[in-house]
Amino acid sequence: MSSAPDESIRPFRIAVPDRDLADLRLRLDLTRWPDELPGAGWAYGMPLGPLKELAHHWRHGYDWRAAEARLNEWPQFMTTIDGADIHFAHLRSPEPGATPLIVTHGWPGSIVEFERIAGPLTDPRAHGGDPADAFHLVLPSIPGFGFSGPTRERGWEYRRVAAAFAELMHRLGYERYGTQGGDWGSAIARELGRIRPDQVLGVHLNLIPGAAASSEPTAEELAELEPAERERTLASWARTKAWLADRQGYADLQSTRPQTLAYALTDSPVGQLAWIAEKFHEWADTREHPEGAVDRDHLLTNVMLYWLTGTAGSSARIYYERAHAAYWGAPPEPSPAPTAYAAFPEENFLVLRHIAERTNNLVRWTEYDRGGHFAALEVPDLLVADIRAFFRTLRAG
Repeated sequence: MSSAPDESIRPFRIAVPDRDLADLRLRLDLTRWPDELPGAGWAYGMPLGPLKELAHHWRHGYDWRAAEARLNEWPQFMTTIDGADIHFAHLRSPEPGATPLIVTHGWPGSIVEFERIAGPLTDPRAHGGDPADAFHLVLPSIPGFGFSGPTRERGWEYRRVAAAFAELMHRLGYERYGTQGGDWGSAIARELGRIRPDQVLGVHLNLIPGAAASSEPTAEELAELEPAERERTLASWARTKAWLADRQGYADLQSTRPQTLAYALTDSPVGQLAWIAEKFHEWADTREHPEGAVDRDHLLTNVMLYWLTGTAGSSARIYYERAHAAYWGAPPEPSPAPTAYAAFPEENFLVLRHIAERTNNLVRWTEYDRGGHFAALEVPDLLVADIRAFFRTLRAG
């Protein structure tokens, strides 16, 4: 007779062995650097100079033990769902009436992205806010990412992840909660609202999957739009074209040959660093911070969660699984959950409201003048305020 599945929630604490850090230092010391075309800048990928500087800081200035200690201030746990170990932080607010909220990262991110928003969301009273806006936070690592990886079987695309996270919230005793996400987290957060509309109070997104211009708009399509949306549609298509021409390569590779890529990134820390650091530079709002909009130690801690767990390959597999899923290429299935969108100007894809409204119950749309793809790290003040404002209206209703 088979035993019942283990549904226990087990305490977890990050404790990286010294030998793993010594191995990292040795590999950084032995880096074999490539050549570089003069004057190429970022056109061919991450330039040699900035990467050498970042790698030098990683080797000689960055303090993993300090970062580890900060992360361990968060209560962390593991549980097994659908055959996968799910790592998560669970930050309960001191406010007893706080709203449960599950916040999900994407690639190439991790729960490290949420260090700057966790305090204001869980304890607004201590951060000059209204205690009525408090949240109990659940911050899971996507299966295959960081301490939730590597996964051991095929099929972990975003819909399966959403189902696992719905079970996680059930195990934690949360039968009514909100969801939030960007990047892959937006697909997962939205899917949670779609499959659990009776449980999900509302869905807050800083990216809406499938809502950017995917083909050149026709004159007939443009004629049906208001002038502002018409201009935004043309801008969205221009951004999409630029993405497909020059920035899509990483996703094509991870969607088709993640295993081949994994050998390089799992063996070379500088390779793993370049693969992620390039995205943190190109996808962030660097207009006022050309040297980088994300603190380099935050970036390196994020990279460490991939390096130390050896999950470069298993995190990339979410692209493969989506690209080979039966639903791939079809429009998003409609979601009835009340949905808010926070639009940051340097997000990779310019989301269009008239497309988003076809399959989302949009009740809030707010546009900001700064911020990019990594909003929780770049503009935590704006993201926190928008999350608070959205869920405040839902509680009032």
